[in-house]
Amino acid sequence: MMNTIFVIDTNTNRKRRQAGRRRSIVREFALNTSIHGIPGIARSQSIHNTIFWWISFTIFTGITFYFVTQEIRSYFEYSTQTSVNIVSEWPQHFPAFTICNLAPVRYDRFIEPFLNYTTMLNITNTNDTTSISLLQAKYMADFFQMKINRNESVKEFFFPLSTMLMKCVFNGYSCSAVNFTSFSSSSYGRCYTFNAKLKNINHVHDSNEYGGPGRLNLRFYVHSHQYVPYIREGVGMIAMVHDNAQLPLIDSAGMALATGFKHRITYTKKIVSYLRSPYSTCDEKIPPMMQAMFDNYQGAEYGYSEDICYELCTQVFTYQQCGCINPIQWNTRLIFLPETEEIIMAPLCNTSDKCYVEAAHVFLTSSSLLEKHCSYCPQQCSVTDFNIKSSLWKSPPTWLMDDIKTFVENSEIPLPIDWSTNWRSHIDSSYLSVELVHESSVIENYTQTATMSAVDVLSNVGGQTGLWIGVSFLSIMELAEMVYRLVRYQYHAIRRTHNRTEDDNKV
Repeated sequence: MMNTIFVIDTNTNRKRRQAGRRRSIVREFALNTSIHGIPGIARSQSIHNTIFWWISFTIFTGITFYFVTQEIRSYFEYSTQTSVNIVSEWPQHFPAFTICNLAPVRYDRFIEPFLNYTTMLNITNTNDTTSISLLQAKYMADFFQMKINRNESVKEFFFPLSTMLMKCVFNGYSCSAVNFTSFSSSSYGRCYTFNAKLKNINHVHDSNEYGGPGRLNLRFYVHSHQYVPYIREGVGMIAMVHDNAQLPLIDSAGMALATGFKHRITYTKKIVSYLRSPYSTCDEKIPPMMQAMFDNYQGAEYGYSEDICYELCTQVFTYQQCGCINPIQWNTRLIFLPETEEIIMAPLCNTSDKCYVEAAHVFLTSSSLLEKHCSYCPQQCSVTDFNIKSSLWKSPPTWLMDDIKTFVENSEIPLPIDWSTNWRSHIDSSYLSVELVHESSVIENYTQTATMSAVDVLSNVGGQTGLWIGVSFLSIMELAEMVYRLVRYQYHAIRRTHNRTEDDNKV
């Protein structure tokens, strides 16, 4: 009988022990981890059981990855929702109040220069300054276009506030025309704003100032006998309640006030706030062209307005296509040329030239052109609006008639020819008053919020991984512990091998 002796190499034996140790670390992790499915694989006693747990673990891991991916994708869509919050705030800033005479120009200052213009064009040849014919009226727009293109002032045609404002009282304290700022409207001539935010001055009136409830009383006389025929169908004023730092778009958002009445306007405040990037494109930075426009306004500090930005943007495109701009919007002549980064005073188009109409139509109906040329017109981050309720009653009362008569007779505006006999009738057709009242301290806050925050994503991902495969942060720490033990064991094994090799070399 022969005995066979197997010689086992020392290095081979050592490698087997190291591999066994690594397997024991992995097996210990697999048996004790809180991740579902892995302990089932580790303790399986048959191939069928092992396959069952492997398939189950693979399927549910795939489902987990699917739902986790969906959660992450949802977050990066940056979807939003609007929350409504009703809060009480007192005191509040009293809003700005803008008002304009419905007639943009006064007849006594306008008629003579206009007749000289029509005579120059051989349209009329008359010295009659008491009336305007329909034929003459058709050339009013051309007259203004000519004056403005020559950079000639048209301010002398407007109604000064001092000739219209009879009385101003805020919370029981007197105010006057000096408490108003002014700006030019292409539709209504000169407009006047009470309580606008001024440059280098942080103060605006609060509703509780002087211990009052937030009430503004104004009396006006509009001089309806000075209205130029064929311009306006009606007599009265146009008004708007707006934020202190907002340039009022009174041409589109103004409310009409008829003469012969006292108008009572009550308001509540509403604030709409939008999230900044990446949830929206909102920005409050004022583009150079808009800033140049604001610099022409009398001391007022206005903020960014998306609507005004698009108006200016349309004017730029019109100028690029036609070499001139819309003559109706003569108060927005300052335009910014992106090619040269220059701000120029653009000429007004002739009213007979319809290029500006066609260019504006093409521009405003093309989303690609708007996106290309109005990239500097982002959404506003905050919009302050006012909910308005209006009512009225007949005015003026008999006891006020003499005061109105005295004011009109002391005004610089010429009296009607029949004033001495029909002054009461003229007062009825030209007088109106306004009472602006703070209704409530309640503010409606409409705030845009993220539909899913980073915390929501973390919570939802944790819910999905916990539901399908039982993974939590502690499970990840268990995995990290196993990796650490393997690395540590391998490091020490390499060190021992290295030391042993050095000892062998010394021998």
